[in-house]
Formats: sequence, structure tokens, C-alpha cells
Amino acid sequence: MSNTLTTPAATDTRVAHPPRWRQFYALTKPRVVQLIVFCAVIGMLLAVPGLPDWKPALAGTAGIWLVAAAAAAFNCLVEQHIDAKMARTAWRPTAKGELTNTQTLLFSGVLCAIGSAVLYLFVNPLTMWLTFATFIGYAVIYTVVLKPLTPQNIVIGGASGAMPPVLGWASMRGEVGPEALMLCLIIFLWTPPHFWALALYRVEDYRKAGLPMLPVTHGNEFTRLQVLLYTFVLFAATLLPFVFGMSGWLYLAAAVVLGAMFTGYAWKLWRSYSDALARRTFLFSIWHLSLLFAALLVDHYLSPLL
Repeated sequence: MSNTLTTPAATDTRVAHPPRWRQFYALTKPRVVQLIVFCAVIGMLLAVPGLPDWKPALAGTAGIWLVAAAAAAFNCLVEQHIDAKMARTAWRPTAKGELTNTQTLLFSGVLCAIGSAVLYLFVNPLTMWLTFATFIGYAVIYTVVLKPLTPQNIVIGGASGAMPPVLGWASMRGEVGPEALMLCLIIFLWTPPHFWALALYRVEDYRKAGLPMLPVTHGNEFTRLQVLLYTFVLFAATLLPFVFGMSGWLYLAAAVVLGAMFTGYAWKLWRSYSDALARRTFLFSIWHLSLLFAALLVDHYLSPLL
């Protein structure tokens, strides 16, 4: 009897791929989109004194989610070769070649079209156009133009990422008020220290991918200083809702505590760098924004009762 017999399992070299629906879902960058939608919903709730009308609120949430997911999928399409070179993103279906360019582009286009139609028909045209402009700002201006050209990509491109509360506000009021712009400013100033903390401990990934992120072009020390300076300016900006009477003492207390903690992380990062500390700073920045906006919401409903 031959001793070269092998079992089918030993000769099967096929690689198991995730289900197709999961591959498409991964293109939408669910965790990123969840934060976007969360900030948009906060904008909706803050735009009215009580609970908002559930019909435009639900339609607005769905439409913004769909267009944000479409922008994320388009980003995966444009950056698939870059993603393949970076450990953080090499798992994406486009980077692994599991989905074709045509499939990804069609998926992004369908999501954007459906989301835009929902916003136009069931919310208002202003929200639809603002959301579509945000799609163009992130998917085209930031991803295609700014990101590969300038180390200030995240600063300039951060304008589109700061729009969710404006979209939520517009969906309820049909206009963009100064309160919504204050929320937009907070996210705009939060974005650079958030992403540069990530870039500090992922610098080799960005260098290998050929992207001019700030730690690649200006070095570790300069980037750490920029993170610290931005947290100072961000701290001041987070006090604006209280200064202008949009929020009360509950929010102010949360803003001071969260701002002091974020600044503390940035200070330690500037004085004594380590990859582990940069990673903790990045993770805390996500909690900072989430808890800050949650505090705005709690204050919005509780302050009139106190």
C-alpha cells in the first residue's frame, strides 16, 4: 500500500473567504460610521427643545448612515493599494482583492443614491445637499487630492468629518444655526490630535504606503507638539457651548474634566513618548468626543429641570 496517501483536508489549499454580505459590510467601516451617526443624532436632539419628530429623525439617521457608508466604501476603493501595504488596513476586502473595483464602486454608488433620495424626500433638500457635499469632501477632496499630497491633509480634510452635527441640526430645522457650527468646530479641532496620535505609532505603515502624514514628513517630536497644541485649542472650543448659553453647568463640568484628561495625555505624550502611550491617547480621544457629546445631550434634557 502506498504511503503517500493524503486526506482531502491535507490537499485542500483553498482559502475560506467571509460571506459576501460581510465583505460589503466591512467596506462601510462600521465603527467609524457609528461615531458619525452618533454625532449627527446628537445634532438632531439638540436642535429642538424636546424630543424631535421621529419621522424626519429616523429618515435623517438612515440617510446620513447610508451616505457615510458610501463614502467609506469609496475610500476603500481609492486606497486599496495603500491599504494592502498597511497592517491596520490590509484585511479590508478591497485590499485583499475579495471584491472587484466594479462591485465596490457600484455598492458605493447605490448606497449614496438611496441615502440621498431618503434625505431629499423624507427630510429636506438642504440636508441632502450638505450630506452629499460631505461625501464629496471626504471621498474625493480628502481621499483623492489631499491625503497623498500634504501633511496637513487631516487638518483641511477634517472639515468634512466635522459635519455630522450640522447635518443632524439641518435635518430638524432646515437651516444651519451657530450652535451647529460650534459643534462642527469642536470636531474639526478634535480630528488632528486624534489622527496624529494614531499616525505616531503607525508611522512605519504610513511611510511604507508613501503617505505624507505629519510624523513621516516632520518627525515624531514635531507631531507630538502639534498634538499638544491642538488639545489646548480644542479645550477652549469645548467651552463655547456653555459660554454662548447652549448648555449648562452639567456640560461644563464634563467638558473641563474630559478636556483636562485629553490634555494630560497629550502632555505626557509630548514629554515622554512611547507607542503604547500614543495608542492610549488615540483610544481616549474616541471616548473624549463620545462622552463630550453625550454630556451635551444629558445637559440639554436635565438642565431645564434643575
